[in-house]
Amino acid sequence: MKFYIATDHAAYKIKSSVIDILEDLGCEVVDLGPENSDRVDYPDFAHKLCFEVLKDEGSYGILICGTGIGMSLAANKHKGIRAALCHDAYTAQMAREHNDANIICFGERVVGMGVIESILKTFIESEFEGGRHENRVNKIEIE
Repeated sequence: MKFYIATDHAAYKIKSSVIDILEDLGCEVVDLGPENSDRVDYPDFAHKLCFEVLKDEGSYGILICGTGIGMSLAANKHKGIRAALCHDAYTAQMAREHNDANIICFGERVVGMGVIESILKTFIESEFEGGRHENRVNKIEIE
């Protein structure tokens, strides 16, 4: 499974740990920045990641900021992106199984590393159920 990852300055300090977890789970990871903890604007990194996920069919994204809210709001402006703000393994599971999420967002200031690890593991192990959920997912995007 391939993941693109981006953060803002608030979440920069945990990015390397998240990458390590993903690689330990057998995933390929592409780091889209930032390169340091200097102040940045989260929408710039959310948009950069969304463009990569949309270009690379079958890939997924991880966006992390202080709360995860800003990143999820910016990401969901892109047609074809279904970014889910996850706070625990259950929300990650439902994001994949019921909403076919292709990006997960969470907040560095909201969840600890143990919870982050369970979010990532569950997201990777879960698959979209389709069926009754497919029609609902198709209704998310409007012109």
